[in-house]
Amino acid sequence: MATFFGEVVVAPSRAGLDEEEEAREETPEDREIRREIEKKRCLCAVVLSREIDVLWTWRSGGAEEPLECSRFIVAIGRNAAAFLSSFILDSVCWEVVGVVKLWNEWCRTSSTTNVLPTDSFCLFYRLISDPTVLLCQCSCYVAEDQQFQWLDKVFGSMQKKNLQVTILSTCPVADYKTQESTLTLVSPFLKALKTKEFQEQICCPLLEQPNIVRDLPAA
Repeated sequence: MATFFGEVVVAPSRAGLDEEEEAREETPEDREIRREIEKKRCLCAVVLSREIDVLWTWRSGGAEEPLECSRFIVAIGRNAAAFLSSFILDSVCWEVVGVVKLWNEWCRTSSTTNVLPTDSFCLFYRLISDPTVLLCQCSCYVAEDQQFQWLDKVFGSMQKKNLQVTILSTCPVADYKTQESTLTLVSPFLKALKTKEFQEQICCPLLEQPNIVRDLPAA
């Protein structure tokens, strides 16, 4: 239960816990639905894996210590990723250190094992002067059934202690719920959500009810 509106609350999740569903007997209708889904996910008559791979330059294979990280900034969506490119990454202060490779209905990366494939839509950057500061540009679509895996593999590579995570994302003004007319709103504008652990001063007003965030930013 949130103590105030605008607080990010971790809700109970069944992600990755499908034992109950697997134990249930599959009906003919279930099998037909599953076959149709598999057909839609078929590319050139080959069903590609929806497994997500996170590749790092600092990890050459085998078990290694998690990456020490103090600040992790994630830009999700094309607009947020473009913002990082224009105002933060447009310098020589950053180096590319990793990539996320995935496949779904709207995003396909190559099957190579290179850390920096040319068609990657999700790159990680590290601040050269402070290697504990990481950025992530995620301009690709991450499907609902891939979001838990994305979070698990990306954050599984990092130390969680004293880690501050900032998420940047955008949505159409038409989706913003307010008593005012959206035609009179000065756009773009910035709103924020935060967890109760975040004690620093925020740079913009909190997001008002009943607006919410969705998809990977919410996850």
